[in-house]
Amino acid sequence: MMDAHDTNQPLNQGELEEEKKTVEVSEPITETPTEEVTAEVQPEAALKPATKEDVLNRLKELAQDAENANKQEIDNLKQSFYKLHNTELEVAKKQFTDNGGAVEDFVAQEDPIEEEFKRLMGVIKDRRSKLVAEQERQKEENLQVKLSIIEELKELVESGDDANKSYTEFKKLQQQWNETKLVPQGKVNELWKNYQLYVEKFYDLLKLNNEFREYDFKKNLEIKMHLCEAAEKLADEEDVVSAFHQLQKLHQEFRDTGPVTKELRDEIWNRFKAASTAVNRRHQQHFEALKETEQHNLDQKTVICEIVEAIEYNELKTFSAWENKTQEVIALQNKWKTIGFAPQKMNVKIFERFRHACDDFFKKKGEFFKSLKEGMNENLEKKKALCEKAEALKDSTDWKTTADALTKLQKEWKTIGPVSKKHSDAVWKRFISACDYFFEQKNKATSSQRSVEIENMEKKKALIEKLSAIDENMDTEEANTLVRDLMKEWNAIGHVPFKEKDRLYKQYHGIIDQLFDRFNISASNKKLSNFRSNISNIQGGGSQSLYREREKLMRTYENMKNELQTYENNLGFLTSTSKKGSSLLTELNRKVDKLKADLELVLQKIKVIDESIKTEE
Repeated sequence: MMDAHDTNQPLNQGELEEEKKTVEVSEPITETPTEEVTAEVQPEAALKPATKEDVLNRLKELAQDAENANKQEIDNLKQSFYKLHNTELEVAKKQFTDNGGAVEDFVAQEDPIEEEFKRLMGVIKDRRSKLVAEQERQKEENLQVKLSIIEELKELVESGDDANKSYTEFKKLQQQWNETKLVPQGKVNELWKNYQLYVEKFYDLLKLNNEFREYDFKKNLEIKMHLCEAAEKLADEEDVVSAFHQLQKLHQEFRDTGPVTKELRDEIWNRFKAASTAVNRRHQQHFEALKETEQHNLDQKTVICEIVEAIEYNELKTFSAWENKTQEVIALQNKWKTIGFAPQKMNVKIFERFRHACDDFFKKKGEFFKSLKEGMNENLEKKKALCEKAEALKDSTDWKTTADALTKLQKEWKTIGPVSKKHSDAVWKRFISACDYFFEQKNKATSSQRSVEIENMEKKKALIEKLSAIDENMDTEEANTLVRDLMKEWNAIGHVPFKEKDRLYKQYHGIIDQLFDRFNISASNKKLSNFRSNISNIQGGGSQSLYREREKLMRTYENMKNELQTYENNLGFLTSTSKKGSSLLTELNRKVDKLKADLELVLQKIKVIDESIKTEE
């Protein structure tokens, strides 16, 4: 840079000619103007706030320095707040509809947190608007200052006065130019070109001595070398957005610094330009990657919307079917929460689409349960009528006729659909109590069967002796056939005295277990065989005991069936691409296979009971 203390020293003719040859100060205009950054920079999304209070606390912090707050962060906080707010509304709406309320009657309560949120957003918006207005006003003032500087430079050039004498004034104008910063973006290049034009003209008139210019060039070179090094270091800056902003400041300093010698001018500019290109390329790649991620998020959310929209409502005809589908929708809602933002122009639209699909699902669910509740009330009245009929028959001593009538009532009971849980146990207890009372009285009146039971006991003892006598060297197939024949014979024998029942049962099954283990008869056949043997014990309590056992097995069957469906649904959400995922998939498949086998065994047991009931009739 030049010092002002030599500006009034005259230059000889040789020095003037040499100065005329060497003075050339025009610098290339940078590709990215630094007066005002035009790229819309979207910073990395901050960690998502966990609650609306977290959003509010962060907004309060930003409101303290709203002029410097990041617009993208404010937008992200707004999206996060209303995402949390809408989730709370959905929970409240679901609770309202689950309690029997109609969706159209739901009214959201006033939220004081939302009011405070709106107030803070208004404060920030007002302060930022004032800042923008102030910046625009300052830019217009700076524009007028720079225009006046150009006019003064023009007067210096065109005045015809000794340029050496005007040098101090020239340097003051240069300093004033460098200290005056932002101007309207559209005026940046035009202002710079005019300023550069008159600076070059002044230097042409100045004709400084070579020694003084070399000193100025050397200082400028040192500054620009430092700026090149600083720009090159930005290529390793972890925060690419921050690096981009720092680069803009370096561009401004580079342009404000005076010229270097002509032979180094292109070299130093190309070095600085190469460093700038590396930073700009990383900045561009960063936002391209961000756009790609947001597009991927949009694709995932679109698929989730399509899954909910594709639900076949006409296939959801039972309570369990709706509950299973509800769990799937909730799982999709939880999955949605783990996915980041979609592109800004689509983020609200895709959320509205998903919310509409979920609202439609829960609305239809509410309508189904409303109709189901009405049906359950009708079923309750039907079952109460059966209770009254059973209670009217329980004291009858017409054993055969009454037993047939109660059996028919029990069959009719099975044809009636479910009632609400709060009434199901009470109405069932009322009905079965009346039936049990009658059959207990009937059993007391038919004690003459004891002699038959003693005879049956002797038959079963003889069968136990035959089973015990089976030789372990017998052919496996022959042994299996013999064991099954003896088991069928055992099952065909009627009741035994009650006090001998458990002892004979344990003795019989102990021998059967040994034979099954010895000849490797399947576990399912063993369980079914044990159940067949136990039927006689169940029948000892009367035909109502068979009905109770069948009801219990049907409930077991429905529970296992729902559990199987849940496992199969979960299989659809798993992938075997990872070692952990593959292990979990294998375990679930094993459980599914076991449940299917258990379901088949329960069905076989129900079939055995139905056969026994039919035989009694």
